Amino acid sequence: MNILDTIIAHKKIEVAERKQKVSVAALEKGKFFANQTLSLKSFLLDENKTGIIAEYKRKSPSKGIINNNATVEEVTTAYAKYGASGISVLTDTHFFGGSLDDLLAATINEVPLLRKDFMIDEYQLIEAKAHGAEVILLIAACLSPNEVKTMAATAKSLGLEVLLEIHNDEELEHICDKVDLVGVNNRNLKTFEVSIETSLGLINKIPKEKPAVAESGISDVDTIVTLRQAGFKGFLIGENFMKQASPSIAFADFVNQLKAK
Repeated sequence: MNILDTIIAHKKIEVAERKQKVSVAALEKGKFFANQTLSLKSFLLDENKTGIIAEYKRKSPSKGIINNNATVEEVTTAYAKYGASGISVLTDTHFFGGSLDDLLAATINEVPLLRKDFMIDEYQLIEAKAHGAEVILLIAACLSPNEVKTMAATAKSLGLEVLLEIHNDEELEHICDKVDLVGVNNRNLKTFEVSIETSLGLINKIPKEKPAVAESGISDVDTIVTLRQAGFKGFLIGENFMKQASPSIAFADFVNQLKAK
């Protein structure tokens, strides 16, 4: 099995266990369940903002521990302060060291909040809403086009926006009406190799009404300039900031460099 298959197999067990512990009815009583949500799509289309979706991530299967010291509150507050258009929080525990508590901790900011996880069950969408998410990620590589359509419809009924992640031509068929944004992951989820050529090769095949987001492999402002010129509106960056001793300072410096371009 490749790493994605391994993650999904574990996720199915994990979700089944969580369903036994916390009911949908209990989640629907959550603090954020009835809240209005901010729109990541609107933030990305605002030309006065950076377009950066800055990520909080402790570790990854390919890199191991990235940053186990900087807190969610400290990092995400800096992301919001210095101009992030969105904040992504990894909530997978086993492979990425995250949790739904991290999502809750990031709700202190007035910036659209993305739950980044491997979503395979509509239960996870209800969890996301209950814990303060405003956007959810659906990954085409682990869902069929029909599953994307069904889960996206459920997400929309909860007031959540949907970011669909693709990484090849075949996955373009997963794009449907209920998807708000289309992300192109420059990291192959089966091999974990990274190339921004993936984004550049797919941008013109993504419907213009669905803002495109480049994900992974972005470590300098020149890459953002290149991707923006190609038509991308959003840029999801995590490891580049989190691997620094101070992700907060790293993000502020990056934004200042971007503004100088």
